[in-house]
Amino acid sequence: MKLPLFAVPLLSALYYTPETTQSSPRPLVLWHGLGDSYSSPGMTQFASLIEDIHPGIFIHSIYIDEVQDNDRKAGFYGNVNAQIELVSDQLRGIPELAGGFDAIGFSQGGQFLRAYVEQYNDPPVNNLITFGAQHMGISDIPICSAWDLLCQVARRATKSAVYSTWAQENLVQAQYFRDPNNLPAYLSANHFLTVINNELPPDVQPRNQTYAHNLASLNSLVLVMFLQDKTVVPKESSWFASEAPPDDMLPGQDVLSDKNIIPMKLQPLYREDWIGLRALDEQGGVVFATCDGEHMQVDRACWEPLVKEFVGELID
Repeated sequence: MKLPLFAVPLLSALYYTPETTQSSPRPLVLWHGLGDSYSSPGMTQFASLIEDIHPGIFIHSIYIDEVQDNDRKAGFYGNVNAQIELVSDQLRGIPELAGGFDAIGFSQGGQFLRAYVEQYNDPPVNNLITFGAQHMGISDIPICSAWDLLCQVARRATKSAVYSTWAQENLVQAQYFRDPNNLPAYLSANHFLTVINNELPPDVQPRNQTYAHNLASLNSLVLVMFLQDKTVVPKESSWFASEAPPDDMLPGQDVLSDKNIIPMKLQPLYREDWIGLRALDEQGGVVFATCDGEHMQVDRACWEPLVKEFVGELID
């Protein structure tokens, strides 16, 4: 048995060897997508598979409400800014995350995690992976399955008055609806996506430099797009691309079938580096990836290599 160090001051210099600190995987935070909940079978199984890949990893699944049905409902109804503030308090109260963590966000959970990074980032995110996130918003409301009444009611309410004050404060999808045919209304009414994208003109609201600094502090931002995605419109929003207004259509394009997509590097948001995305990209921190299939059809061949590379780095 090793004697206390203070008991052998002379011998310690010759024989004492400091105890080695055992490394452990960096913790991971998950944020589920629309229509899901933090403790659903799918989320629980996904966490279990990651634990198999990175034994000993600590995983926290974000919730807005600990009651599973209420947490699912919060994906449709609520104020996104208030939800992200709640999540920042939640993460700050978990001792295992104090030194920082990696994060994976599914669908809208991805852009909400990006908002957390920009607005709070305490504790800080190391690598952020977003699957099918709507980083540049959506230009159509996701279609609901025939049996999902909660989704159908939210969809009808959102489409009927997407830029009304009530919708912008209470309907989650309305808060990242970016209509290319009515950008002035979007810029005037929206108080979530316009904010985290620093889109408002400086004379209306100065661009927040903290957001740019925080996003650029990521080690990696992994942007995953689903190649057959028909839920996120346009699917390229997952890569910080957006649908151009009809006035910007190229000659010969059909406005209905041939959408003019503005890629990330042509976005003013990128070119003028409103949110630190360009700085992060130029230091090699932005990674583009794809998954075959429709929205949130995340097969193992797609997610596992990303989890192995960007999650679970051993830390002391």
